[in-house]
Amino acid sequence: MKYVILVPDGAADLPVEAHGGLTPLEAARIPNMDFLAKEGVSGTALTIPEGMAAGSDVANYSILGYDPLKYYTGRGPLEAVSMGVSLGPEDVAFRCNLVTEGDGILLDYSAGHVTTGEARELLAVLQEKLGDEYTAFYPGVGYRHLLVLKGLRFLEDRCIPPHDVVGREIQDIQPQGPNAQRLASLIRISKRLLSHHAVNVWRSEKGLRPANMIWPWGQGRSPVLPTISERYGLTGAIITAVDLIKGLGMLAGMEVVEVPGATGYYDTDYSAKARYALESLRGNDLVYVHVEAPDEAGHEGDWEAKVQALENFDAKIVGAFLDETVRVKENFAFLLMPDHLTPIEVRTHVADAVPFAIYYPHVEPDGGTSFSEKGVSYGSYSRYPAWQLLDLLIHGIGRTRR
Repeated sequence: MKYVILVPDGAADLPVEAHGGLTPLEAARIPNMDFLAKEGVSGTALTIPEGMAAGSDVANYSILGYDPLKYYTGRGPLEAVSMGVSLGPEDVAFRCNLVTEGDGILLDYSAGHVTTGEARELLAVLQEKLGDEYTAFYPGVGYRHLLVLKGLRFLEDRCIPPHDVVGREIQDIQPQGPNAQRLASLIRISKRLLSHHAVNVWRSEKGLRPANMIWPWGQGRSPVLPTISERYGLTGAIITAVDLIKGLGMLAGMEVVEVPGATGYYDTDYSAKARYALESLRGNDLVYVHVEAPDEAGHEGDWEAKVQALENFDAKIVGAFLDETVRVKENFAFLLMPDHLTPIEVRTHVADAVPFAIYYPHVEPDGGTSFSEKGVSYGSYSRYPAWQLLDLLIHGIGRTRR
């Protein structure tokens, strides 16, 4: 048996009155995802334990079978692992966004999706001017970067994810805590260093949002996880354009498969992700395929983009895997689920139960009617702990056709 975990990030949503009370999953043409829900078992699962923030980091811990309450230490350390940054015993890693500030307002959590090349120039300036034995900046992908500070005291500070506070005044959303003055100082100085950089002058001239400030958040220390091999005796691969999920996969002992054209945005190459995922299964037992585009559309409040992203995911990724199950003799088992809700009208993550479907040959369907928030409610599971789903996928549910 080969195991396939398919994660359309942020796909789940809330009914949108302007679109007939439908959610994007209900409005989209997704026959392949619907097939998995109708012909498998389905329901809703809680990827975010009560009291934890509704982040992709916490949620993907759950999907990979790790109880976040036991294993989660922060988002920054996962990104550090994926970037090859080794953390010392006193180091604290922060996710560091490049953002757009204007007139004291946080205007854009992604700086207009600044390119990786542009961002590297800006991070080089920050490292040159601010880097020392206690402070280091590391460039990542697009607007997503890393800040490492020496001193476990920084774990005590509270930092707000920038995608949760777009449109708010900077003075009202500053880091809080006993050491927050240092973080606030870095934010303030970064604005002075980056505002007139040639990259941002050019972006402004072209009508693009400048990447004129940093925003640190999601800090933590490196976690220690039992690997997929240690837990199940399986080898695995992970496919994503997002550093934190690469890092989580690496900590889980999985091969990170780099896919040309995987951007983490609407223009990602869905078909290439499917091809590389299928190829990875020749040498691995399990593959985890993550696509960021639906989440980006949710953050931007873009209904059309979210529906299109879901249809692309369905046709070019889920469809490719279902076609392969017909072509090859080996059986595939599927777990399909988003990591969290990113509702169009909320434009940030919501810690509610998400739809899921598990399908493998001969499983007895349990009543799900479609892969949607309502469609899976006819299945057997309701608000199931998501970190236990991987056990169900690998060990089987026990419901089989006669």
